[in-house]
Amino acid sequence: MGSAGVPVVVGLDNGGTSNNATVLTVDGRFLVDGLLEIPSEVRSGPEAAIEALARALDGALAQTGVPRELVRAVGLDTPGPASAEGVISSRGSTNFSQPAWRGFDVRGALERRLGLPVIYHNDGNAAALYAHHVYFGVDAMNRSSVSAIVGTGLGGGVVESGRVVAGAAGMAGELGHVHIPLNGLLGPGQSEPTCACGFTGDVESVASLTGIERNLLPYWLTRYPDHPLAAEPVARAAKLVRGYGEREDALARDLFAQQAMALGRLFTVAANFTDPHAYFVGGGVVEAAPEFRDWFLATVREHTVLREEQAAVATFALVPDRDMAGARGVAIAALEALRAVPEPRPLVA
Repeated sequence: MGSAGVPVVVGLDNGGTSNNATVLTVDGRFLVDGLLEIPSEVRSGPEAAIEALARALDGALAQTGVPRELVRAVGLDTPGPASAEGVISSRGSTNFSQPAWRGFDVRGALERRLGLPVIYHNDGNAAALYAHHVYFGVDAMNRSSVSAIVGTGLGGGVVESGRVVAGAAGMAGELGHVHIPLNGLLGPGQSEPTCACGFTGDVESVASLTGIERNLLPYWLTRYPDHPLAAEPVARAAKLVRGYGEREDALARDLFAQQAMALGRLFTVAANFTDPHAYFVGGGVVEAAPEFRDWFLATVREHTVLREEQAAVATFALVPDRDMAGARGVAIAALEALRAVPEPRPLVA
């Protein structure tokens, strides 16, 4: 339950089917331990979706016993692509497919509906921010990290000095569309992988569920033609392959080793761009059996080329609490925005 009289921020994680909410006190305590989900209504259009987000906030306050007047700000994340200000791409997106969503200012609309400041990040950045703050704790504002979130696509985030690097158009950290070298990555006779964005050979074309379905599984089934997954429709087989990986199936391990190698090449690029303290991997691999996820992370690290000085200070880890990472990440962002409001201070100490 809530702490009497202590101000809070609320984090709202918007997804294609559900909203998840959390509550964070201004002294840094999460008051929600697990998922607080309600339907997101995004397929019913913007108006219904904004009302669903307002209901998610009310539900979180009811669950924690926090009166609404103690809420100082709200953090919101959605799937991308969207601008840094929370305006959905004019081309729409997978989750926001109706024409009314194109160019819709979801952050501004929620702010008007709630009458509270709303701070926005896309879901990849939100998860990256949460991983960073959980891992580094009190040192978070003095550390940097890069996160790759493997899902239907490949999300990500770059955090510098404890804050997400958004970029001029809000599209920094779109790590899925970074091109990586394919030499030595592809198997004999394997076609160059293509991405839904139109690129060839970006990270998402390999390290994502879509990449498995479009590029990896059709190839690896030619190498293992008698595999049970050959009898399944490819979309279903792509979702089943991780279970085979957990059982150390040869096809699945070859496929996921290719994904891990692609992430290692991405992190090698990151090492030369931002030289972060930490490299985080999130997504479905986090939910896998411990032996598999540890093997996967170790394979990513094996294929990340660091200089000796970098290897001495860098760490590799998994994004924790994946289902809650988005809501918690934007709650942290909302709290940091509150703290960033300048206080009067003397010019000379």
